[in-house]
Amino acid sequence: MVTTETSVAALRGARVLVTGPAGQIAFDLCARLAQHNEVWGVARFSVPGSRERCEAIGVRTVVADLGGDDLDALPGGIDHVLHLAADQSPGQDYDAAIRANAEGTGRLMARYRDVASILVMSTHSVYAPHEDPLHVFVETDPLGDLKPAHAPTYSVSKLMQEGVARTCARLFGVPTVIARMNASYGPSGGLPVLHLRAMAAGGTVTTRWDPCPYMPIHADDIAAHTPGLLALASTPATIVNWAGDEVVSPQDWVPYMADLLGIEPRLQVVVTPGTLRGSVADNSRRLAAAGPCRVPWREGLAACVADLRE
Repeated sequence: MVTTETSVAALRGARVLVTGPAGQIAFDLCARLAQHNEVWGVARFSVPGSRERCEAIGVRTVVADLGGDDLDALPGGIDHVLHLAADQSPGQDYDAAIRANAEGTGRLMARYRDVASILVMSTHSVYAPHEDPLHVFVETDPLGDLKPAHAPTYSVSKLMQEGVARTCARLFGVPTVIARMNASYGPSGGLPVLHLRAMAAGGTVTTRWDPCPYMPIHADDIAAHTPGLLALASTPATIVNWAGDEVVSPQDWVPYMADLLGIEPRLQVVVTPGTLRGSVADNSRRLAAAGPCRVPWREGLAACVADLRE
């Protein structure tokens, strides 16, 4: 087990390349990494102002499309790569999703085959659904294509990404860890925060099952775990679940946040067959490598409510 000293500060003086730095998980992580490291951010920066926002927190930015552009222009001398970019576009354009999520990963790993480690962010949504909402998914459980409503191509393209990453780890000898993220949240957003914003705007929160358990993980814990997970990188690749330590569902956090807001909770269940009934993860590998979470879900969401009120 790691010591309590393991934190993002344990990664110091390194040249770190982060893909998709303006994204929800990546932006909060970059803000912490840039305090002690030289951080490069690579993305298309298609959203106006996103590049400037990243540069304001100390990220050195490069505009590039991992799925199509020449990557030779990306910075050299990189120690660690955090591949956090992901395509979650709506619609049925599987070619575009595979090009971005799978081919882009292979091209990135070929470009950085000499790094000390690379973390490839995958998703809990690669697991095949289980009838028991409290089933605890281990990394060796069956996989499947969920076709999530918001991005039908996402699950299958992330499965293909994992296959590409595993192959590149072997072909190029790149120490690789594939992290299957559960439900992240923090200052920049995430599922519970989307629910919070919907309630604050007078809307109704929709969830797909009752209960619909997750293991939400705060941005502070994601940052604290990163050095330990990078240390897991290996050839062949290591796969690890990345989740919080508490099992919580929207049926828990919606009333809690509504109470903090001083409003009545509005939650509806729209049963969605074919989706995960629950997202409960076995954290044994992550606990051994990076230690426990330190932000309880109520504390983390209370901070998000406070942020919303500012």
